[in-house]
Amino acid sequence: MFTPEMLESIRKVEATRAQRMGMEPRRMTAEEKDALLKKYHPDYREDGFAEIKIGPNAGQKAPTELTQLLHSNSRLLHEKIDLDKIDYDVDVLVIGGGGAGASAALEAQEAGAKVMIVTKLRIGDANTMMAEGGIQAADKENDSPMQHYLDAFGGGHFAARPELLRRLVMEAPDAIQWLNRLGVMFDKDETGRMVTTHGGGTSRKRMHACKDYSGAEIMRTLRDEVLNRGIPVVEFTSAVELIKDDHGRVAGAVLLNMETDDYLVARAKTVVIATGGAGRLHYHNFPTSNHYGATADGLILGYRAGAPLLYQDTIQYHPTGVAYPSQIFGALVTEKVRSLGAMLVNVDGEAFMHPLETRDVSAASIIRECTDRGKGVTTPLGSGVWLDTPMIELIGGEGTIEKRIPAMLRMYLNYDIDMRKQPILVYPTLHYQNGGLEIGGDGFTKVIDNLLVAGEAVGGIHGRNRLMGNSLLDIIVFGRNAGKAAAARAKETQLGTMTLQHIEDYAKELEAAGICTGGVSPLLLPDYARHERKTAEETA
Repeated sequence: MFTPEMLESIRKVEATRAQRMGMEPRRMTAEEKDALLKKYHPDYREDGFAEIKIGPNAGQKAPTELTQLLHSNSRLLHEKIDLDKIDYDVDVLVIGGGGAGASAALEAQEAGAKVMIVTKLRIGDANTMMAEGGIQAADKENDSPMQHYLDAFGGGHFAARPELLRRLVMEAPDAIQWLNRLGVMFDKDETGRMVTTHGGGTSRKRMHACKDYSGAEIMRTLRDEVLNRGIPVVEFTSAVELIKDDHGRVAGAVLLNMETDDYLVARAKTVVIATGGAGRLHYHNFPTSNHYGATADGLILGYRAGAPLLYQDTIQYHPTGVAYPSQIFGALVTEKVRSLGAMLVNVDGEAFMHPLETRDVSAASIIRECTDRGKGVTTPLGSGVWLDTPMIELIGGEGTIEKRIPAMLRMYLNYDIDMRKQPILVYPTLHYQNGGLEIGGDGFTKVIDNLLVAGEAVGGIHGRNRLMGNSLLDIIVFGRNAGKAAAARAKETQLGTMTLQHIEDYAKELEAAGICTGGVSPLLLPDYARHERKTAEETA
């Protein structure tokens, strides 16, 4: 599978392995990290960003692809939607079928609300399912939520909203126990005690995992619980616009059946946006580890209704995406691989950074190695660096990889690469939307009444960079809280007359600013999905 140049580089990696086994590369100083990020991290590139011209964040920058969607009109602008013809009438409408949406729906139903989930793919088709490494919680005797807070606050460049991060870390232990009671099969030792490991930027071993299927196992459990409790789930149906009432409160959503192209009206006393991330927008032309539907839909829905964004210019590029082979280019190589002892090394077998730096620093270090230093390994699609996975077996003993990261092992074996014996090639991949809709500590947006946001569509929980394991945690903590708060608010809400006037108002703002993109938003599916469908139709 490897080219002669790659094989020559592998020999250098093998030749330096024994020496590296006994060393630990030094951690960078804060000043070194800042300089590295400003020069090499994509968030600091001038190109690839554009100014938002209208709405609550006017004058701020966002990735060009997101700005294009924010500057586009609703697909309903010239449609006649009969808001009196109500297809679904619920207390709580949850938009999104991932971990945050499922958690919100479960807690809303538990609180006595009539709840429904709508999702544009299937329930579980979400970034939650694709998360691998684990979920953080300070629940052991040598740790504390305060220590967890300090790790996450520093790792996020001290930009996290304190009230959100405080809730994340304080409620983490209960989140783990809630999942455990629901049936999530966490890794445990022979006494039944949960096994925990380090992650990048953590000062304690607080990563709880289910081998390297953590997200899939959590999503399996939540999905089964939703279905077993009989919570209605409307699949292959997208929310394309929020509905307000004549008091300016959210009052439901207009839905699009993705199979029939029919529009449907869902009335709801409260709405939870849990639509996930934006990886399929491919900011800066990066590959992505995200699922097919990650196109920032919730950000567009909330923003057009008047809800402000926070940190929309910050994106997480996971340092270890697959750089080779090309069939799985951009797929996630979990940080757990490094937690278990694998070291990042360049073409000459040299360790160039501490293996457990934060994700933004790690990604910038790899980009520097492959660009300015010319120490990357050439691949058919660009370049990458080695992740020296055979070190795991030398440190943890034979069988560690198959026991602790079986999904990684099988993924590479499909392409005749045995990561127990050969290093693997990695390069940063677009992974996580650090920014999103701004919420308060109760989960509600700060401008639009009765609108809540949970999961990756939220901005401010992690600041400007997220630590491993805090995303699976935030979908549980903020998903559960959103469900409880939405149910409580629904009990005291009487909706007024439903309206889509904000669509017309937004169109007038665009026109006044001289903006005409010719497109519509939200995107719903990546552009190349439409290209493929169009080509098929033309061929037919």
